[in-house]
Amino acid sequence: MAPFTDIRGIAFDLDGTLVDSAPGLSRAIDLMLEDLQLPVAGLENVIRWIGNGADIMVNRALTWALGTSPDESQVAQARSCFDHHYLHTAESGSQLFSHVLEVLEVLSSKEIPLAIVTNKPTPFVRPLLESLNIDHFFSLIIGGDDVPIKKPHPAAIFMVLGQFGLLTEQLLFVGDSRNDIQAAKSAGVRSVGLSYGYNYGEPIEDSHPDQVIHQFDHLLSLIGK
Repeated sequence: MAPFTDIRGIAFDLDGTLVDSAPGLSRAIDLMLEDLQLPVAGLENVIRWIGNGADIMVNRALTWALGTSPDESQVAQARSCFDHHYLHTAESGSQLFSHVLEVLEVLSSKEIPLAIVTNKPTPFVRPLLESLNIDHFFSLIIGGDDVPIKKPHPAAIFMVLGQFGLLTEQLLFVGDSRNDIQAAKSAGVRSVGLSYGYNYGEPIEDSHPDQVIHQFDHLLSLIGK
């Protein structure tokens, strides 16, 4: 893999990229469904529903459990239940993927500005980063409530470019799903796709990122660090 050149900033997705958060999300979804007296979904189903923000994940879970599309009141009730439970399952059900901490330390030592761009509801983002002791690596954290339209829309990536004062060719976006790669392409920035994350059961190669890596520390060779 040929390394990228002139990378002066990196933005990362969170769930499925830096953090294996599926167990905590799955537990919160199942507790939500139990509250509503519906069948629980289990980890494998929830992994396929992660990626577009909590509202869509909850909607997908309800549609699966009900066998039909839920109405607005059902979604609102379920989302309230999910938020209540995820407050307690987010941290205990999440861990860093292999090599993430070491890579962030290297990038930080090189003074490369780093950002988080995630569709996760904003109130959950910083507490999760703090619980994993990686919040201090990021000079910019953009959650799903911080932009009018979530990924795959490029709004959040444009925010990173503006805050960091970078040209599109100077920013790299790293993610695990088609939403991440589509957002990067729409923003005109280069992208790295991780093969191990949450991508609706699809190979990340199908989204045609600029590079695909299979473990996180391979990122360093791509940026010459």
